Amino acid sequence: MFDPKKLELIAKQIHESMPQPVKDLGTDVDQKVRQVIQAQLNKLDVISREEFEVQTQVLLRTRQKLNAMEQKMAELEEKLSDK
Repeated sequence: MFDPKKLELIAKQIHESMPQPVKDLGTDVDQKVRQVIQAQLNKLDVISREEFEVQTQVLLRTRQKLNAMEQKMAELEEKLSDK
């Protein structure tokens, strides 16, 4: 869902800002930081870029169909009013 590289960068920045004794705890701290960040990000109401792009395409196709139906409806209404 989220770009692992960005998550890695954030975790690294947090880790680098920690005091040396905390850094010495090693990979456990890195792993916990990543888990906390991922958990918080998962709570947000967001979607992946890929899902956004797919939904954008679906919306565009739906809009095109709606426009075509509106045009067809206008033509039918015009034919009915001519009678």
